Amino acid sequence: MEIIPAIDIRGGRCVRLYQGDYGRETVFADDPVEVARRWQDEGASRLHVVDLDGAREGRPVNAELVGRIVAAARVPVQVGGGLRDMPAIQRYLDQGVDRVVLGTAAVKHRVLLTEALAAHGQRIVVSVDARAGQVAVQGWQQETRLAAAELMNDLAALGVSRFIYTDTARDGTLEGPNFQAIEGLTGRVGLPVIYAGGVSSIDDLVRLSSLGLEGAIVGQALYTRDVILREALEVLRTGQPA
Repeated sequence: MEIIPAIDIRGGRCVRLYQGDYGRETVFADDPVEVARRWQDEGASRLHVVDLDGAREGRPVNAELVGRIVAAARVPVQVGGGLRDMPAIQRYLDQGVDRVVLGTAAVKHRVLLTEALAAHGQRIVVSVDARAGQVAVQGWQQETRLAAAELMNDLAALGVSRFIYTDTARDGTLEGPNFQAIEGLTGRVGLPVIYAGGVSSIDDLVRLSSLGLEGAIVGQALYTRDVILREALEVLRTGQPA
């Protein structure tokens, strides 16, 4: 299972939000590019970058900074946040982004999703963000009545080949993942799933790995050093406890 460090950008800085609440922000670094270099040096094989300002405003806000991260990266970078039209998607891909992550657009704009899949195939990843199993959109500011598992199956039928599933109630909390919800999803979806939300320890990552997930996005635990990336990668590689 791939461990993917999260780099969330707001106001040009690397931050973490508690349960996606823009009013509960912790700043971890002033320079996200240096953060990207740090995770690479610790062994990351991929980076997950989110433009939080873009997610809230519905358009990329930190695209120039994302471009600098990609230029400095020696590993693939996937980017989400405010990608709601084809020019925005194309701009990131032209910058060298490996995968673009669609969230709100996948829920509200199926024509755009279909067009993006036709043009870019597996470089399009859909992020399904849910609280208590119900999908949230607009930077997690709006909840819907859509069930996460049903949405994922619907989108798989359109040609989506990979999902990110985020438990918004766990994100940034260090409370541990919602393993029961994950088990239900992986059994029903039948496609690669990357999990995000609440990872607090290497033990959490070991358990997630046992569920057949393709990857786990880790944010808060890496920044607080509750999880040391090099150690976690070694444990997953060898199967030996830290």
